[in-house]
Order: sequence, then structure tokens, then C-alpha cells
Amino acid sequence: MDDTLGIIIAIGLVAILMFVFPLMATAERTDDISQLAVQTETTKFVDKVRTTGQLTLEDYDKFYSTIVDETSDSFDIEMTPQILDENPGVKTTQAEITKIGENFYYTEYTTQVLEELNENNKKVFKEGDIFAVTVRNTNKTIAQLLKNFFYRISGDDTYQIAAQHSGIVTVNGSR
Repeated sequence: MDDTLGIIIAIGLVAILMFVFPLMATAERTDDISQLAVQTETTKFVDKVRTTGQLTLEDYDKFYSTIVDETSDSFDIEMTPQILDENPGVKTTQAEITKIGENFYYTEYTTQVLEELNENNKKVFKEGDIFAVTVRNTNKTIAQLLKNFFYRISGDDTYQIAAQHSGIVTVNGSR
């Protein structure tokens, strides 16, 4: 009887070692590849906005469809441009806006950017604005599901694939 129980346990351990761990390793590599693809596309997207000074609805749609098509995941995209305030205050005696410490920025959020894109098909930035994008997956990947099953370490609001990039706009966009 003890030999039978030991054999059953040994078969169970062998099955786990032969099938589950390679599956987890493969799923992790898939997530790493997706992470790299999303980071690359996010960098291209932000750099295009920085160098042209404008964000078009076509560029946004192309960016979103590219990351979804390449990874087969769904994503939450946060765009937070910081707009350089051209009139930081009348109390200031120094009107030079390029001086360090004298510039003021206000932040716009994704809903405001998308609203303007839907109305005008583009959003124009000026030199000195900062454009930032954060991308996170919203679905559970296979690696996350396996981790949840075996380790119980992944919560509901964690994400496996994420990318972030930002930069200063270098040109004034055309209106």
C-alpha cells in the first residue's frame, strides 16, 4: 500500500515537472515578447508626437490596433500631456519662459485628449510641452493565470505587460 501511494505521488510530481513548469516558462517568454513589442510601439508613438508636434486620431488608432494585433491582449492607454503655460502669471517680472524654474505646466488627461481628437481629428502641441503615455494590459495572460493557480501571488489589479514613455515636444505643431 505504501509503495502504491508513493508511486502515485511520484507520477504526480513528474507530471508537474514535465508539463506545468515548461508551460509556465513558455508563457513567461510570450509575455516578455509582448512586453518588448508594446514598449517598442509606445516609444515610436511618443517620439512621433514629439517630433511632429501633433497627435492625430489616425496615429492613435494605428498605435492601439498595432499593439492589440501584435500581442492579442487588450490594453488601457493613458495619455497625460503636460502643456506649457504661456502666461505663468502677471506678478512675474521676468517674462523669459525658457528660464529654469519659471515654467508652469498644467496636465491634461486621456479623456480630454480623446475628446479633442474626436472633435478635431488632431491635437496640436507646442515646443516645450511634455507628452507621456502609459500602457497596461487589462486582460489576464496565460502566465498570470498559471501564477494565480500555483503561487496565488497575482491580484486583480496587477498587470503583466506595461510600457511607459514620455518626452518633450521639440517643434510647434501645425494648426
